[in-house]
Amino acid sequence: MKKIKVAVNGYGVIGKRVAEAVALQDDMELIGIGDVAADWRIKVAAKKYSVFANTEEGRQAMDDSHIPVAGNLDDLVSIADVVVDCAPKKFGAQNAEKYRQAGVKYIVQGGEKHETTGHSFSAESNYDSAVGRDSTRVVSCNTTSIVRTLGALKRAGLLKKARGTLLRRATDPWESHKSGIMNTLVPEPEIPSHQGPDAQSVDPELDVVTAAVKVPETLSHLHYWTVQLTKEASKEEVLEAFGTSSRTAFIRMDDELSANNAVKELMLDIGRPHGDMYEVAIWEDMLKVEGDELYYAYLVDNQAIVIPETIDAIRALTGLESNPEKSIDKTNRSLGIKQRFI
Repeated sequence: MKKIKVAVNGYGVIGKRVAEAVALQDDMELIGIGDVAADWRIKVAAKKYSVFANTEEGRQAMDDSHIPVAGNLDDLVSIADVVVDCAPKKFGAQNAEKYRQAGVKYIVQGGEKHETTGHSFSAESNYDSAVGRDSTRVVSCNTTSIVRTLGALKRAGLLKKARGTLLRRATDPWESHKSGIMNTLVPEPEIPSHQGPDAQSVDPELDVVTAAVKVPETLSHLHYWTVQLTKEASKEEVLEAFGTSSRTAFIRMDDELSANNAVKELMLDIGRPHGDMYEVAIWEDMLKVEGDELYYAYLVDNQAIVIPETIDAIRALTGLESNPEKSIDKTNRSLGIKQRFI
């Protein structure tokens, strides 16, 4: 089997997880990572992967830290079939021009604008439209959860309109000593917040409005949704609809999974790397249906939910797999994704 050669540019929260996931795929080969840093993250990475320095300053820092350097970013891009750009926000858009000039396919993350690639990706909703493209953008963690859950309701013919409130983690856990908020809440200044329009970049037919608040915690995001259904429905019908997404999972308050820290501990207990949760975790016993109105809440792992989407995007762009169900199933099996954690 010919393996697709994948480069990861940016070895932060998302980049290291993408690299690990690529390494698990039998149809992909991770050929190296690019970065500018020479801290503990890159020292650990150098024990597993070939490291490329994106800048001369970065190369000097790596040399000073005795990190073996395989080449520069141009060298990395030149041997790749596809580059997954996981650089900080706005750098992906800058790097896109380099990828285009090199004639290599590329994926950027949700911090970039839709216009960077002209296509925004979520595997269960629009895999087909990404097949063979030169580039795509994997939408953000919150947007991914919105498209997954509302998309499932839409496919079941149940979705009329949705209104959601997002409680957003303040910063990633490993940077909580550097930034974030304490003893306050910070609302996004506009309604709708950007996640609703972003979901419509994947599926323009979604009638969705979001509001968001940044909260002083780091483990995950929490969403509350009110949905008007197309008809009166039972709770069982709604749960069955959500179950059509293989990347949603059901948790229960009566299992003492009543907070994000408990769910994080569960992920560690079941052996997930970094305690990652790739699924949208919906509280099954909290979900309520009254006539044609649906109320539910779920958790989003901001560090992990986009990882399976990125793996599927690689297959779509490169034409490695044209069938979305086959790619999604292959990715799910490699990452241990399932709808019941316990």
